[in-house]
Order: sequence, then C-alpha cells, then structure tokens
Amino acid sequence: MRYMLMIYRDEQAATAMSAEEQQKRFVEVRAFIDEATRQGIFRAADPLQPASTATTVRKQDGKVMVTDGPFAETKEQLGGYFILDCKDLDEALEWAARMPLSCGGGTGCVEVRPIREMPLRIE
Repeated sequence: MRYMLMIYRDEQAATAMSAEEQQKRFVEVRAFIDEATRQGIFRAADPLQPASTATTVRKQDGKVMVTDGPFAETKEQLGGYFILDCKDLDEALEWAARMPLSCGGGTGCVEVRPIREMPLRIE
C-alpha cells in the first residue's frame, strides 16, 4: 500500500539553518531516499516552495475565490512529501521515524497517511 509522508516544518527555523547544516540535511535525505530505493518502496518525493508562495482556491455560493497563502495560520507548514509503497502502516511508521526531516529539535513532524487507491477508469 502506498503511504504519503508529509513533512511539516517551521519555515523560519529551516531558513535560519547554516549552509553546513543544510548540506548535512541534504546528505541525510539523499541517504534516506537511496535506502528506500534499495528496499524497493520509494515512489516519489518533492520539496515545496515556502507557504508564502501558496494560493488557495475556494468555491462559495457558486463563485470561485482565490486568495494568497495557505488557509490556516500555523507554526508549521507543509514543506514536502515522500510517497513510499509499504506493506502496512507499521512499516510506513518505521520509515517516518527514520525521516531525517522529522521532529528533531522541535522543527517539524511527519504526518503519515495511506493513499486511497482509485480505479484508473471511472465508469
């Protein structure tokens, strides 16, 4: 089953990291991806631009409303995701616990959610 590991982080803390810390984090993430690839479960991963670049689209009373930024005011923002094809939730949680971008130092967390399988063709 595929699981999405959504990385939430404090963007201010992330941008305050030194170049050396950023490089170390990049190496750790690359090792995580390489191991998940060796295990045959890696499917995708992408970082996101800062929340300040987001646009929210809503429909209300049949009208489309477009606003800048995310809807919720939170300390942590969605910073990226990984998709892993794990045998079960326990395995997905084990991988989330190994995630180098997780809650270390109080700068974020990983939300694990199963991906609902949809038929390729809707009849």
